[in-house]
Amino acid sequence: MRAAPSLLLVALLPLFGGCQMLNEKPVESTAGQTRMQGELTAAGGQLLFKPCSETRRFAITDGGSTGILQEAVALAATPGPLFADLRGNLGGSKVAGNDGQLDVQKLYRIEHSHNDCGDPNFKRLTVRAHGNEPDWDLKAGGKGMVLSRPGVPELAVPYLEEQLPDGRYTLSTEANGQRVDLWVAPQRCVDSMTGAVSHLSAELRVDGQAMRGCAYFGGARND
Repeated sequence: MRAAPSLLLVALLPLFGGCQMLNEKPVESTAGQTRMQGELTAAGGQLLFKPCSETRRFAITDGGSTGILQEAVALAATPGPLFADLRGNLGGSKVAGNDGQLDVQKLYRIEHSHNDCGDPNFKRLTVRAHGNEPDWDLKAGGKGMVLSRPGVPELAVPYLEEQLPDGRYTLSTEANGQRVDLWVAPQRCVDSMTGAVSHLSAELRVDGQAMRGCAYFGGARND
């Protein structure tokens, strides 16, 4: 992050004590809400959000009890820009110097990143999942899924999606002589290598071998 991590920690301390931790809630209407990606900074005791390719800054409030303030404080312990993908309600500024207020209703992910704003594939993805030890990365969209693993040829195949109770769902395929299933659940997930936080946990199964990881919805899916 451009400012020293300690400055972000200090700036957010007045807000941190009054926040609620992330918990699952009943499905609510998203009418009037906007999904946005951008950079988080701190100034004047506020967490500020600057959308990708914009100069406007919005003061963050956490009306959806997403835990975004706590997550920002935790990640600020490591230097580097903070990227956030979130959905909320935009409103007028209540503090001079800001361009408005963003009341966050859902946090899709928050992580250290220098280039997520320039991801050309984000808008076409329905979900992206990844894991470590062993490393794997799966991208799914309207034209199929692509599974990438070190030392293994990339697998690009069509898939079927099945909705399950409690917001869970699976993506599955048996193409090219392999059975691949991705199980996704609405549960806070922390990347074991980077500390990035996303709103979905994932389990990839390839011919019965299970590999755990995290996931988030791409720009083609906003629920």
